[in-house]
Amino acid sequence: MQETKARIIAISGKSGCGNTTVGAILARRLGVTPINYTFRSLAADRGIPFERLLELAQEDPSFDRAVDEKQVALARQADCVIGSRLAMWLLPDAAIHVYLWASPEIRAGRVHRREGGTLAEKMAATAARDARDHERYLKLYGIDNDDWTKADLTINTENFLPEEIASIIESAAKSKKGRWT
Repeated sequence: MQETKARIIAISGKSGCGNTTVGAILARRLGVTPINYTFRSLAADRGIPFERLLELAQEDPSFDRAVDEKQVALARQADCVIGSRLAMWLLPDAAIHVYLWASPEIRAGRVHRREGGTLAEKMAATAARDARDHERYLKLYGIDNDDWTKADLTINTENFLPEEIASIIESAAKSKKGRWT
């Protein structure tokens, strides 16, 4: 991947870990662009219903690649905080790589509160999504999204509020050998 002069904080984690929430808070604090381009964004851009795009994406990896390429392109344009499942792997030259973690039960509970339905449905859906995503990322990019060893910072989001997590990341980014000042 091509390096950039933009300062980037790359935040990754599975659904319900807080990538979007924490990324937005941190970007606002730092006065930089928040990047969170998703399948929903791609569906809107292409005028396809979100559910239909998900169906198509199961059979056609070009949708994943389109989302990931757009995220990387957006991140390279200006100083930013990018929150996505694969941000820390797709942007190896980011100033800091953060992995947000929470148990499947906590993540499913957060998704349940956000989207509704029953908790049992969200538990099953979260487990199925995790398995699908893991398989897809390995197949598409050779990325094991359960291997966080490349992260500069891993945070258990069960133990902190989003504002506190943003503070931890901000402090770490500013402390990391002058990469974000």
